[in-house]
Amino acid sequence: MSEAITNSSGNVFIDLGYSADEAAILQMRAGLMTDLRKLIKAKKLTQAKAAEMLGISQSRVSDLVRGKWEKFSLEMLITLATRAGMSVTLKTAA
Repeated sequence: MSEAITNSSGNVFIDLGYSADEAAILQMRAGLMTDLRKLIKAKKLTQAKAAEMLGISQSRVSDLVRGKWEKFSLEMLITLATRAGMSVTLKTAA
């Protein structure tokens, strides 16, 4: 039995069947969450210290580091990234 290999579109959410607009937002959310998690790890912050820096509760930091993307809007992730000192920009391509 052989498995079929399908080339990625470049956005895993499109590959999973989400519409293009929804997939774009999900990809941005996933990217910001990843960047925030990497920052917390690189600075060796406890969840309590990360919560203090981000201005959210420790339980929200726990959701963030566990990758519970459904609990964070794109707007909230941009806010958190800005509070963490990150520069957030939106890029478009044709």
